[in-house]
Amino acid sequence: SLDEEEGGKTCNLQHLKVISFSLPTGEAKNLLPYPGPNKMRDCFCTVNLDQEEVFRTQVVEKSLSPFYSEEFYFEIPRKFQYLSFYIYDKSVLQRDLRIGKVTIKKEDLCNHTGKETWYSLQPVDSNSEVQVRRVLLCFRIYHISLSFIKHSPRLCLNVIGVSSALHENLNPSSIFRVDLWNNGNLVQDIFLGEIKVPVKVLRNDSSHQAWYLLQPKDNGSKSSKTDDLGSLRLNVCYTEDSVLPSEYYNPLKNLLLKSSDVQPISASAAYILGEVCRDKYDAVLPLVRLLLHHNKLVPFATAVAELDLKNTQEANTIFRGNSLATRCLDEMMKIVGRHYLKVTLKPILDEICESSKSCEIDPIKLKDGDNVENNKENLRYYVDKVFSTIVQSSMSCPTVMCDVFYSLRHMAAQKFPNDPHVQYSAVSSFVFLRFFAVAVVSPHTFHLRPHHPDAQTVRTLTLISKTIQTLGSWGSLSKSKSSFKETFMCEFFKMFQEEKYIEAVKKFLEEISSTESKEPSGLTEAVHLKEGDMYKRAQGRNRIGKKNFKKRWFCLTSRELTYHKQQGSKDAIYTILVRNILAVEKLEESSFNKKNMFQVIHMEKPNIEKPLYVQANNCVEASEWIEILCRVSRCNHKRLSAYHPSAYLNGNWLCCKATSETTSGCTPCTASVPADVQIDIDEDRETERIYSLFTLNMSKFQKMEEACGSIAVYQGPQKDADDYSHFIIEDSVATFKTLQQIKAILEKLSEPHEKYRKKRSTSESQRAQGSIRFSCKQ
Repeated sequence: SLDEEEGGKTCNLQHLKVISFSLPTGEAKNLLPYPGPNKMRDCFCTVNLDQEEVFRTQVVEKSLSPFYSEEFYFEIPRKFQYLSFYIYDKSVLQRDLRIGKVTIKKEDLCNHTGKETWYSLQPVDSNSEVQVRRVLLCFRIYHISLSFIKHSPRLCLNVIGVSSALHENLNPSSIFRVDLWNNGNLVQDIFLGEIKVPVKVLRNDSSHQAWYLLQPKDNGSKSSKTDDLGSLRLNVCYTEDSVLPSEYYNPLKNLLLKSSDVQPISASAAYILGEVCRDKYDAVLPLVRLLLHHNKLVPFATAVAELDLKNTQEANTIFRGNSLATRCLDEMMKIVGRHYLKVTLKPILDEICESSKSCEIDPIKLKDGDNVENNKENLRYYVDKVFSTIVQSSMSCPTVMCDVFYSLRHMAAQKFPNDPHVQYSAVSSFVFLRFFAVAVVSPHTFHLRPHHPDAQTVRTLTLISKTIQTLGSWGSLSKSKSSFKETFMCEFFKMFQEEKYIEAVKKFLEEISSTESKEPSGLTEAVHLKEGDMYKRAQGRNRIGKKNFKKRWFCLTSRELTYHKQQGSKDAIYTILVRNILAVEKLEESSFNKKNMFQVIHMEKPNIEKPLYVQANNCVEASEWIEILCRVSRCNHKRLSAYHPSAYLNGNWLCCKATSETTSGCTPCTASVPADVQIDIDEDRETERIYSLFTLNMSKFQKMEEACGSIAVYQGPQKDADDYSHFIIEDSVATFKTLQQIKAILEKLSEPHEKYRKKRSTSESQRAQGSIRFSCKQ
């Protein structure tokens, strides 16, 4: 029902509501000094949904202005009230100290999205922390009953606005304030939250029953010294899409998929999307995913790259701008090249990040005791190892990347026939400059490392990346001098100006841009999909006197799910083959009184089903594991149609009370993922995002229509050059025709969206008038 919808990825009236965040956590500054002679702090930042921590940055040591530079992207699997960021001071022996926090209400997120802002840290105390999300109150004039908290609650009722005891003729402006406390603590009661209910909403009804979200305590005047705690720089990108059934998207999807066949390409729907979006990256992400899913990316990328080449006058500037073509190829490499990077660079990057070797060769930045010659040898060793790993990896390069590189190489040679090096620089400008060099300098953004490295390692990776980038740039290899501005880098690069390096680069670029069939990456070797610490319940042994749940390191590949005693352990304690997974479902919290649990039901032996009970660290992590496990096992032939949502304990299933452990499931399994859905790509969600982008950028869409009309009327330069000159319109008639097609599709698609919004609005209005349940949800 509509009441059950809310909060993240939940089906509702055949709609799917997808709420996601992109959170580049930048830096903090002017933090409160440590009260001691040292003054410095070891700080980290956490990302929280209400009181639940979902992400944590690395610890930055000995700083009052820590720089984190970490980005988190996640979808929200449940309803929430606040998005919060806490700055902690790491403690070795005691509990980590919370220095301050930044809290943004859910309803205010849209006002902050896409804006890089410094937020003042607010103090953290028990009165500002809401421990329980919502509570059901039943008002019967002078009586309040509470039916939610599992603790031992104490309830305080105050009537704000009247000085006398409660009486029948309460002032309509009065407010009931309900404070909820937990008195289970031996030291002192713990404040859980408060609720304020205006008397006027109670009306003259004999009873009022409603859901209310608990709020922090209102302390009246706030402290004026909150700025003393410091501030945190954030750039929150918040999106919320309501995904309709697939049939609604077919017209828009089909128009986008035909883009590569449109002549000229600038008149296609996909190209127009990039033209009207304020930030091309917003358009590129869903567009590349959709085209990639339908095997339409290579012809489209080739066509837009050819348009780029038409406007390129000099060979040494080929594919150096941030055009739609370059951004599409960047995103394509990130998606299809993730496993390629992992098998190629991760081992050497792990070695670099986990060692403490100094590689600083800038005389100005050398520390006391550093030997520049030793540092130079360390740096050369790492550069040689990274370089040789890359140039020997051509057989692992994904086929899609090879197909695109083949097109780029031959188009560049045709554009500049007198330059023998341009065919190589066209490929190296992507694979070295935008792929390998970027992955080396920031491995955490490609999931090659868990966190942003420390300052010394960042410097080492930067020097390696600069050298690799220059080695891969065929244009610089054809010259007698390198392109470095720094004298120390010019001297260092002389070590690599040998013919063997030039030939190795040339051979590698030729191999990854050839049309010869390659073994598809991932078929001969298991593709790593996800890993991390979680808790698993003990299986099949006497658990008396032993912990029921133990922390284990889980690893999922395209072939198997394993768990190990700890990260780095080679031998798995337990292995489940992907082909033996029968279902992956949530487990009810009441089974073990634990949140964020799910079960992997698998075939342990022929005709013997067994559930593996797992607890994730937070709701986001649980949702991600369930989704990836469902997708990787989507084509298994013996997937279950029903399961038990609770555990089998003490001789019976808690859900249906059946006593036999082999009893068939009592609840239908969650709708299985369609067999044609690739991992991490949902075409309906991507098309909905594109629809939202067109709708949000309708003003530029209309200006593009006007530009087409201006060109057609005046048969020459546009009338308003300032407004229209940034559009690329090669054929105004064809472009205008596509614009009209898009407009008609958007208008038709807006009808079910509007119908959905009205139903939500009506439902929320009914709840606000005191119906069975209501809460402050978006």
